[in-house]
Amino acid sequence: MRMPTAAKDPVLLAIAALCLLIVPWFLIGPGGTVTSWTIQAAVDVLDVYLAWRLATHARTTPAGRRFWRVVVLGCVACAIGDTYQTVLMIAEPGTTRISLVQTAFVLAGMGTVVVATLRHPLGGAGRQRLRLWFDAATVLTGVTVLLWYFVLAGELSGRQAADRWGAAATAAVMLLVTFGLLKLILSGTAPFTRSAGVTGSLGVTGTALAAPLTTGLLGDPGPQLMIVVQLVPCLLLAFALRLQLLQQPRLAERQSGEPGPRSSRLPYLAVIATQLLLVFSLREGRIDLRVWGVAIGAAAITALVLGRQIAALRDNERLLGELDEQKDRFRALVQHTSDLTLVIDGTSAISYASPAADRVLGIPAGELLGTSLADRTHPDDSAAVELLAEQLRANPGLGVTTQLRWRHADGSYRWMDIVVTDLRHNPSVGGLVLNARDVTEARVLHDELQRQATHDPLTGLANRALLQRRLAGTTARLSVLLIDLDGFKEINDRHGHHAGDEVLQAVAARLTGRLRAGELAARLGGDEFAVLLPGIEAAAAAKLAEQITAVLSEPMLIAGSWMTVGASIGVATGTARDDDGLLRAADAAMYRRKSRRKAVEPAAR
Repeated sequence: MRMPTAAKDPVLLAIAALCLLIVPWFLIGPGGTVTSWTIQAAVDVLDVYLAWRLATHARTTPAGRRFWRVVVLGCVACAIGDTYQTVLMIAEPGTTRISLVQTAFVLAGMGTVVVATLRHPLGGAGRQRLRLWFDAATVLTGVTVLLWYFVLAGELSGRQAADRWGAAATAAVMLLVTFGLLKLILSGTAPFTRSAGVTGSLGVTGTALAAPLTTGLLGDPGPQLMIVVQLVPCLLLAFALRLQLLQQPRLAERQSGEPGPRSSRLPYLAVIATQLLLVFSLREGRIDLRVWGVAIGAAAITALVLGRQIAALRDNERLLGELDEQKDRFRALVQHTSDLTLVIDGTSAISYASPAADRVLGIPAGELLGTSLADRTHPDDSAAVELLAEQLRANPGLGVTTQLRWRHADGSYRWMDIVVTDLRHNPSVGGLVLNARDVTEARVLHDELQRQATHDPLTGLANRALLQRRLAGTTARLSVLLIDLDGFKEINDRHGHHAGDEVLQAVAARLTGRLRAGELAARLGGDEFAVLLPGIEAAAAAKLAEQITAVLSEPMLIAGSWMTVGASIGVATGTARDDDGLLRAADAAMYRRKSRRKAVEPAAR
């Protein structure tokens, strides 16, 4: 079931309305001590229920469950003590004495909560925790000084003194709870949100200090006003528990990335409050026990602040030293790495170049600043640059790899293996970061190996594998010429293989000279060649076959002698879906033509 928002939650609205109603009810209405204790006991029961809901919430972490289970026990103890006091007030109308049983149960309950707050795991480590304890101790010292001035110090005796010290003991435990809550709030690992934690801290602190502060400021505020200032903080505690129950899912989502201890202004507010209280206590010009207590508290809180600042200064010195070491390490790595790092803006203007620019491109890094990287990129790589831009848009914040050619200072182009990361959103960079490595030798080797795998080493023409790949990649109608040389075997036998190789090379050159862009000549093996003619119909292919036959029949100068070969050419036209069928059809046509020529030659003789 989805929880309502804080602004629409009926429980929070009811608690807020009760806070508003108790003011007129007790100040000008019929409300009395019995009613106040009844409300107090009911609020304690509500606290038990809300804490139990938090302890059993599905989104509560294991550490949070342990914390809230102890809080349940503390709230149960307080509920027992306040219920006992309520029954006592009903049984003995008119009594104003606080039972020792109620005080014991409340102290025991709040003591368990103190243990829960102090044992809950903290974020950070080492000096981070030290600063956290300094901050929490500073706030607690400031609150303790207020407690001393308005509650503990005085010259009462007998029952009044006992009641005062009993109230002071309760207030001290409440302040320890406040200390634990502040520790968790400052740590960033609290099992509650900051808003709920601050509200709860105000409630606990109000429970401890609202009554004595009111008495100290107003003298004798009257029992009705004292009831109000004691009930409102208790309602704040219930309000904080319900608010945390509403915000528990949000806390669970944030805890995975929650930072460790963080700074707060609460310690500084405690210092200011203590100093102002010291000035206030000296207004009558006499120094008594109360003033001495405030002065000692001011000295203690100053010492805590100084200790905290000394720890912070040492941390800053250590961090600055580590930062300098990291800068030196980074500078050394950048200066001696063989990789080139560039930062360019949206217009391809270079805003940063690492020292490796001189080694990679032959240009000092300073001379590259302000120049356009687009002007240094090979014109034939424009398609790769466009593809790179699309990949960067599709993968924001991720590194994209490509290979481009950049112009060297000597005018040549060098192949670069480049990783590009878009960091224009980062104010410290504000551009595209390119990490480039010269891979010219590897690229040349790769291209040569690829060429050797797809081309005939003797003639430089495509081989059978490349021919079949081109056939498979053609979608339009096409024609295939299959060429077999006539008289080649006689040349090989009479003049040797070296002469035969020169004949094959000459034939390859003459074939290449007759082809247009997009057409491919290939050597299939021995003295057999093929020509791929995309988009050429049978009639045009037959005409080209006659032209090739005539060109190849022309005498060629081989090893100082004029030699002549003939050519039998088969033509087949169709679609690339039947590439093997096209080659077989052209081969059959070639053999039919060769057979007809052999039949004609004896008749001619």
